[in-house]
Amino acid sequence: MPKPPDESTQSEWHRYFAQLTNNAAWDLADQPERTPLEARQMLYLAYAAAYHWSQAGAAIHQARAEVTLAHVHALLGEGEQAHKYARSALDFFETQSGEDWDLAFACLEMAFAAAVQGDSRAFHTYTQRAQELAQVIRADEDRKIVLHYLQRLPSIPEFPDR
Repeated sequence: MPKPPDESTQSEWHRYFAQLTNNAAWDLADQPERTPLEARQMLYLAYAAAYHWSQAGAAIHQARAEVTLAHVHALLGEGEQAHKYARSALDFFETQSGEDWDLAFACLEMAFAAAVQGDSRAFHTYTQRAQELAQVIRADEDRKIVLHYLQRLPSIPEFPDR
């Protein structure tokens, strides 16, 4: 859990709440099952994190917040919203610098959104791209995290005619 800032400037507090709400959203997202209340809280937390990052973070933090939003919407079965946020994050990480895991995670969320939407071609394309990007992530822990979420993607059959 992040340490509360010593000074009460708005920027510091926004950053504190951005980290707090982002971590809480991922904690709920990582649960195998959620109650309807927990699902709603997960969504609220993801949006709260995005808001606070928009007030105190750089563009990269906002793009990462969109990854979180994409993940949460996909978990809730909201493929169109998941795709919107995953696409925005992917566009950012394809054109801006980030950590080596950022682009892999954006591709992973594109695959997850495609699975929810039933788009097998996009699902397989982005899953393969995320797997390839994951293999070149330098830090072991970061690579393990991406691979963990890749393993949690739903499986959908590949339909060559689609």
